[in-house]
Amino acid sequence: EPFSTKEAVVEALQELDGIETFIEAGMSDEEWEAGQHDLLEEEPDFILDDGCELIAKVHADHPDIAEGIIGGGEQTTAGITRVEAMEEQDVLQFPVYGVNDTPMKHYFDNVHGTGESSLANVMTTTNTMLSGKTVVVAGYGYCGRGIARKARGMGAWTIVTEVDPRKALEAVMDGHRVMAMGEAAPLADYVITSTGNREVVRKEHLDQFQDGVILANAGHFDVEISLEDLKAESNEVTQPKEGITRYHLSDGRRVNVLARGRLVNLTGPHSQGHPAEVMDTTFAMMFAAAHDMLTQDPNLTPGLYAIPDHLDREVASRKLETLDITIDSLTENQREYYEEWEHPDSSF
Repeated sequence: EPFSTKEAVVEALQELDGIETFIEAGMSDEEWEAGQHDLLEEEPDFILDDGCELIAKVHADHPDIAEGIIGGGEQTTAGITRVEAMEEQDVLQFPVYGVNDTPMKHYFDNVHGTGESSLANVMTTTNTMLSGKTVVVAGYGYCGRGIARKARGMGAWTIVTEVDPRKALEAVMDGHRVMAMGEAAPLADYVITSTGNREVVRKEHLDQFQDGVILANAGHFDVEISLEDLKAESNEVTQPKEGITRYHLSDGRRVNVLARGRLVNLTGPHSQGHPAEVMDTTFAMMFAAAHDMLTQDPNLTPGLYAIPDHLDREVASRKLETLDITIDSLTENQREYYEEWEHPDSSF
């Protein structure tokens, strides 16, 4: 993401032996795209991706290079969706580990990282409080549930919108109100999208918003909030402060969009992304995925694969060690109890 690149990080990477960078802070979208293509033209053996950007580009624009790639790993929900589409259309040229779908990714990075960093940036950018406000969260995947759970913990009234009946029911059982976006829009003080899909907030919802509503995106790309609809319905666009774009609708209502509709926790003026203490597990899973495929399964056929469960457990154990936390181990009797389907000595 061009607006999330930090100059200090790029400089630190450039100083390390064996690392070559292809991007800089402050690049335009066009320059960012060119940098990605420059990287792919170096003919990588393995791609660890975010949003399936490089994996999709190498297939679409460098098919000859794609044929020589050993494998890849994808760490986002939106990226997994794209890899699944590529697999379904039979265009995927190499195996990809779905890092996002491991427990060590979605229970921690998605729930806690996205939940806390998104809300922190919303509040810091706007200098407003969540307590007593109505926060509408679009999407109740792991990111959405983290946002909704933490917003409610800060005193907000929470509403969840969903298209999946199972996730909607889960949100109900977790104590959130659930309704369609058209019903939720008039009630919203904040709308935070986290679906990984496009036009979650669109013209039909703009007509329902109250004056001063705040919109933010915590999904992957900048398509969840329809900026085209906002522009079409506005007679003026201003920037009251850094990180906030205010659309003045023709009827006098104002709609505030944070971080230009891009990832609010990565591209806002105060954003730093997820804290390192939660991202470390995700990066460990990315490394574990690459190491396992390159050393244990280098001949996998093209497709999307789940990371072996033992790798996920190893990363969890290492994280507990760094926190100086110990847990119990199964006794031999307990292990045998799990493995036997008959228990003649049972008192039940």
